[in-house]
Amino acid sequence: METLVSSMSIPDDELALLTPEQEAIMQLCRTFRSVAEISALLRVPLGVARVLVADMSDEGLVRLHQPQLKQGQPDLTMLERVLSGLRRL
Repeated sequence: METLVSSMSIPDDELALLTPEQEAIMQLCRTFRSVAEISALLRVPLGVARVLVADMSDEGLVRLHQPQLKQGQPDLTMLERVLSGLRRL
């Protein structure tokens, strides 16, 4: 849920082959977005967003960024982003 996602650059001919959901995720993830934010912005269940992002990662369309926690402490910025995404639901 807190994994950050960024889209990769792909050629225009490959962009035309994307599903509408994949294209929307590519647009959203031009800036870093959490999976929870993607779920909220696309208005799809979190499980659906997870599957879409995982499939896109396997295809090399997006890059996943795991937050680095310092000494087991949660990252305050990441928690604020998740809370903001949840409020948008």
